[in-house]
Amino acid sequence: MGGWRRLLAYPIVADRPRIVQVEEIRRETPTIKSLIFRDDACSKAFPGQFVMVWIPGVDEVPMGLSTMDSSGLSAITVKRVGEASGALHNLKEGDLIGVRGPYGNGFKLVAGDLMIVGGGIGVAPLTPLAERLAKTPNRITFIIGAATRHELLFLDRISLNLSKIGGSVMVATEDGSHGFKGLATDLADQMLREHKFDMVYTCGREEMMKKMFQLAESHKTPLQTSLERIIKCSVGLCGSCTIGKYRICRDGPVFFREQLREVKDELGVFKRNHCGKKISFPG
Repeated sequence: MGGWRRLLAYPIVADRPRIVQVEEIRRETPTIKSLIFRDDACSKAFPGQFVMVWIPGVDEVPMGLSTMDSSGLSAITVKRVGEASGALHNLKEGDLIGVRGPYGNGFKLVAGDLMIVGGGIGVAPLTPLAERLAKTPNRITFIIGAATRHELLFLDRISLNLSKIGGSVMVATEDGSHGFKGLATDLADQMLREHKFDMVYTCGREEMMKKMFQLAESHKTPLQTSLERIIKCSVGLCGSCTIGKYRICRDGPVFFREQLREVKDELGVFKRNHCGKKISFPG
């Protein structure tokens, strides 16, 4: 009965796709684009929440928000990897998409000495988080990781924002074409050995999230991690996005270090495919 009460209390209107027009498309990197649109509910989302994006005739997929502006503008930032993301990349300004949500638990804002670690497209949901944190007295170190300098996401945007509060931006590229040569997690490990942080926020591939969890455990540092899974219903019914006892869509996508400890045997090891079958990473 409790479950039904929660469903009846849930704001059903948020689950109806709202048709929005793509007002602007920005090429961020050779493989990443941002689609800007106007939607009141999305503009009021909290950093780390996600929306379901419907591409007519193709699919509906979960996407993190990379912009939530008080003027009503919002944005999703998309890396071309498959059919749905490819269809989003092929859209033109003026085309229509559907959005519903926002869903899930976003990042919890804390004050103090903070480190943000993003890898690849994982930088997208962390950028509005950094912008929100920069509005209050915090010391922020943002580590941006990518395979190569051409794939560094939002470097100028983040650098400009953090420069206003004396924050620092550090870059790690796997090929050494910009900044530190290696992984973002390698650079994070160095920072954690040298400095005590009040919170670490991170988002990226799940293998990276597993490494960040291990670093947080080793250095006894508070951690908030945004995880990704195949999400279909987005309201906790279908179970496609489970990790251990948690559902990414309702219990996440942001999880604390203590929660990750409960699912460490599955984190970065198993996920579910579109049929609900457990498969190993990568896959």
